[in-house]
Amino acid sequence: MIPYLLHWYRYNARVLPWREDPSAYHVWISEIMLQQTRVEAVRSYYQRFLAELPDIRALAECPDDRLMKLWEGLGYYSRCRNLKKAAQFVCEQYGGELPADYKKLRELPGIGDYTAGAVSSIAFGLPEPAVDGNLLRVCARLTGSREDILSPAVKKNLTERLRAVMPEKESGALNQALMDLGAGICLPNGTPHCEDCPLMHLCVAFSEGTVSEIPVRAAKKERRTEKRTVFLLFREGRVLLHRRPEKGLLAGLYEFPNVSGALTAKAAKEALKVLLPMLSLTDGKLKKEEDAVHIFTHIKWEMKAYRGTVSADDAALPEGYIWADENAFEAECSVPSAFGKWDVFSKKG
Repeated sequence: MIPYLLHWYRYNARVLPWREDPSAYHVWISEIMLQQTRVEAVRSYYQRFLAELPDIRALAECPDDRLMKLWEGLGYYSRCRNLKKAAQFVCEQYGGELPADYKKLRELPGIGDYTAGAVSSIAFGLPEPAVDGNLLRVCARLTGSREDILSPAVKKNLTERLRAVMPEKESGALNQALMDLGAGICLPNGTPHCEDCPLMHLCVAFSEGTVSEIPVRAAKKERRTEKRTVFLLFREGRVLLHRRPEKGLLAGLYEFPNVSGALTAKAAKEALKVLLPMLSLTDGKLKKEEDAVHIFTHIKWEMKAYRGTVSADDAALPEGYIWADENAFEAECSVPSAFGKWDVFSKKG
């Protein structure tokens, strides 16, 4: 199997910016960005990130707000916080260079089995597999397995079997070949391009006509829905933002003030008085904005929004609230894409 796959990869490898110079730092950053995020979405973020933070020491020293701004739109912000924690640890313990050791990589914040395997094999040439959902799907179809690919035992067994056959000199190429095969040919949730697969003649699922039935996954837990009412509040060309708590969903990022529930305009005005009693609407009105929906892994937010112009006693604003003008909003304040539905500064009240 391996010779067929490596031969195919030599002529069909995807052209990706992080493959141009596959240093440990570049591989690490790209793999963290690619978690839960499409390749095409990552390209521009990766290039912008490296232009400002070209090495581990620059990442370790980057101010938190600036780092979050660079990450804004990629989501799953704990990935970004763990990047900085890991970079600081690498600077303290390894002189600013990622260790060429799978177990030491695995100990770094935010680095799991897959990322440790990818960095080890691609950057350092170590014979370590990089097992993710793509590879689990490819291998399940190749073997015709009907085991649940989300089972930790299944993943552990496949990792051990792959580790035993990883080539000494081309482990990185093999892992990337499997990544490309899963991303471009052995597709999920649709029709895979079996006729283009270099392993078609070895594939049990193809020969048995069961490709559409494999892989098997246990049913996911249903997302819960939360209804929110969001306030876009302006004063003298600045919008009011609130920094979320340092732990939990969207930790440490800025948001528009909001409350639980899908409130009518009348109820929203009353809720705003309770939330921020030091504010007063200059014309007594909240104007309805377009509704928005944002889907997280386990939660769906259904949001109503209202816009208003206010006067305020700044001294009485609770801790964590700030007024941001358009420049600060765009360049300094990291606001998650959950709140990206509204064109905030197209109208300011």
